[in-house]
Amino acid sequence: MLRRKSAEDRKTEIIAAVLDLADRIGPDRLTTNEIAQEVGVTQAAIFRHFPTKAELWTAVGDAIADRLECAWQQAVTNSESPQARLRALIAAQLQQIGETPALPAILHSRELNVDNAALRDRFRGVLMQYQAHLVANLHAMAQAGMMGAGVQPKDAAVLLTSLVQGIAIRWSLGSRSFDIVPEGMRLLEVQLVLFARKEMQT
Repeated sequence: MLRRKSAEDRKTEIIAAVLDLADRIGPDRLTTNEIAQEVGVTQAAIFRHFPTKAELWTAVGDAIADRLECAWQQAVTNSESPQARLRALIAAQLQQIGETPALPAILHSRELNVDNAALRDRFRGVLMQYQAHLVANLHAMAQAGMMGAGVQPKDAAVLLTSLVQGIAIRWSLGSRSFDIVPEGMRLLEVQLVLFARKEMQT
């Protein structure tokens, strides 16, 4: 006799199904009927755990945020120098995208962010936290003389988040034909060299 899954186990299963389906068909097109079919339950069962679709997406957002925050914390804790922490933070973000390919589409979905204020605020807070990690380590690198005088840490952080987003888009549109982490880290090294360049004398 099969043991009935606990409510928490079922919620976890539903969230995993949402992440998988969001990758395959897109977060904005996802319906509760498709989620129910993927999990193997009725739509009513989905709504027993998440009374509204907004609450379901908020739970998905919380799960994504928890994974990201955990990965960033490990990156910061396990690296000693500012530059090593910066590399680890970028690698962690790329690794999360590789493990959850729907991540960029969910984070930047206009429909989800417009329709779900709680989800929008959660994602905004998470992305600001990541930006703060980058800025702090870039600032420490600048103080150590590892950045050109004209490079502002906040601007550099924006460039690095754009680098990650650009690689994620190229990876997705290119049918994931390359390994996202090594490619991202290769381009990060190019960017770090550019950050470190001294201003040309005229």
